[in-house]
Amino acid sequence: MQNIPVITVDGPSGAGKGTLCLKLSSTLRWHLLDSGAIYRVLALAALHHDIPLDDVNALVPLASGLDVSFESVNGTTKIVLEGEDVTFDIRNENVGAVASTIAAIPPVREALLRRQRSFAMSPGLVADGRDMGTVVFDNADLKFYLTASAEVRAERRFIELKEKGHDVKISRLLTDIKARDDRDINRSNAPLKAADDAIIIDSSTLDAVQVFDIAMKEVLDRRLV
Repeated sequence: MQNIPVITVDGPSGAGKGTLCLKLSSTLRWHLLDSGAIYRVLALAALHHDIPLDDVNALVPLASGLDVSFESVNGTTKIVLEGEDVTFDIRNENVGAVASTIAAIPPVREALLRRQRSFAMSPGLVADGRDMGTVVFDNADLKFYLTASAEVRAERRFIELKEKGHDVKISRLLTDIKARDDRDINRSNAPLKAADDAIIIDSSTLDAVQVFDIAMKEVLDRRLV
């Protein structure tokens, strides 16, 4: 992993991490890791293989060898598990509940940590998450912490959901975002924070193109490509 360049992008939900990582990985033609989805992918794999949630001896090897890939397709992330497109399947509420359960098992977390690190393959990796630069790839070549105000993130989410036909209230979205931020920042295991050597980008007043331009300049300045 030491000879393979890694770029990490951490930050709160709604800051634009996914969009930036997709653009970077497709432009650089590097591998992509969406760590925010990986516990759900593992949960779905456990369901597919009928593995009981208390069977740690079966869950650990499943996590260690999790057959998953993240692909950039038409500006979105396609998630493939064991050769099957599960992009939408992992958003199922039951899958989310299973993910929460197995994420609390230390040996499973450790196995999945090793699996995430194995995504660092030639020619390079762009890793999207909340603890990529602080825990998973603490020696990454380039680290970004992408943030935005809670109000801006709520407005972005509101527009996204309204376009999909959902009846939502921006006040509720703002409350939910602030509550999630509080949980992520104050959790005991790998809390959400910028790595000491991360470049902080506040996207509150920037569009996706401007954010990408800032990030890409850093990539070029450091001669990672």
